[in-house]
Amino acid sequence: MNTIWLSSIENREGPKYKALAEAIRHAIRDKALIVGQKLPPVRDLAWDLKITPGTVARAYTLLTDEGTLEAAVGRGTFVAPAKAKTESVVAADHITDNVTHSDTAEERPDVVRLTSPQLPDVGQRALIQRLMGQVAANPRSGVMHYPNRTKFQPAREATLHWLQGTPLGAIDEQDIVLSHGGQNGVSLALQSILSGPTPVILVEELSYSGFRRAAALLRAEVIAVPMDAHGMIPEAIAAIAKSHDVQAICTSPEVHNPTGLFTPVERREEIIEVARAHDIQIIEDDCYRMGASRAPSYRMLAPERGWYVSSISKTLTPALRIGFVVAPKPSVPALRRSAEHGFFGLATPLADLAERLLADPQAAEYATKVNEVFGKYVQTCVNALGCYDLTWNEDVPFVWLKLPEGWRASAFCQAAESEKVQIRPAEDFAGREARAPHAVRIAINAQIAHDHFESAMLRLRNLLDSPPERISV
Repeated sequence: MNTIWLSSIENREGPKYKALAEAIRHAIRDKALIVGQKLPPVRDLAWDLKITPGTVARAYTLLTDEGTLEAAVGRGTFVAPAKAKTESVVAADHITDNVTHSDTAEERPDVVRLTSPQLPDVGQRALIQRLMGQVAANPRSGVMHYPNRTKFQPAREATLHWLQGTPLGAIDEQDIVLSHGGQNGVSLALQSILSGPTPVILVEELSYSGFRRAAALLRAEVIAVPMDAHGMIPEAIAAIAKSHDVQAICTSPEVHNPTGLFTPVERREEIIEVARAHDIQIIEDDCYRMGASRAPSYRMLAPERGWYVSSISKTLTPALRIGFVVAPKPSVPALRRSAEHGFFGLATPLADLAERLLADPQAAEYATKVNEVFGKYVQTCVNALGCYDLTWNEDVPFVWLKLPEGWRASAFCQAAESEKVQIRPAEDFAGREARAPHAVRIAINAQIAHDHFESAMLRLRNLLDSPPERISV
């Protein structure tokens, strides 16, 4: 059997483990292998095919992850029943090297939710499942001890590898603390910075609502800073700092959430000058950047007061809640205390998984593919809505739409929901007492079929083309 139905492996292109996996799939489709049939042991099949046991094991793992095969501890590997196949087998069948998709691999929900970016599965699901299996079988940190700084060193080194190319200045693994996602990272940074009875943090006048939530938990006052096309206005920061105990600025200079604006290096340097004059720390939230950095980070430009927060939620998966905080050198001990005294550190199996995932070369490849898919959906959005005042970037998984005259943001969101499309108004990103512009953020949902997404964009376009009638007196 080993040589008959696998004889074509030598003629297949690409990596041998993929060729072997495809040969097994064909054998199952052709009934040469039937449900419940046991496959040869890894070493036996490797010997017969004159390939390495590692190649066979990788093919078996790939097919097990997608549900084509199933492994029974101590018994071997068997052909799985059709009903046991997971969603990932559908995705695997339809995701190619150039990241094309089939509608059968994606959702067609009745209501299209575009309130938060939804990542496509381009193969990272199977990778994560495989790595979770490896951690379960042989956890580096063990499963019977509290987390500790020494055991997390490999995970921090993997994070350093993941961040290579990000302009962070002088950095080593000791400067990094792992967090439960970016939001927890922001909270850890603020816990490490704030002191006194009435601390104040500054945010952009439209900003990520998580900044305000973290401040509220720490009983800090939040003051919104006026913005222009380049971000926070330095003179406004200085004016506020003269009359308030401003201790931190929370900002997203690479990809401003929700407008998508970018803060150039010249503006960053002006903000740093004000921050130094008033001894203010700067927390940079970089969770939404998917492409290359366009300017040095605040940590690189102001190493004594620049903090950096990011995660894998927009690049690989939000489910694992793996984030990281890079502190300025003088504040590293304070950041460690915030994490260790607050929750001791990540669960050790999660740290072990982070170590494997962030160092795996496939993870970076999948992050690039996720970005490519998002870019195609963004382009579809631009094709439909680009004749209006739209801010967009193919490396950003949302667009910002300033509404034409006749539409208010809340009314437009209600009208969109009546068309079974959910989006977020500008009010969601403003303070309670602030006046928000008539604009909406449209997030990219790459888990739905592309034509389904395009249909939603065309429904929004129809609404924009037909604003409510204005009543004149």
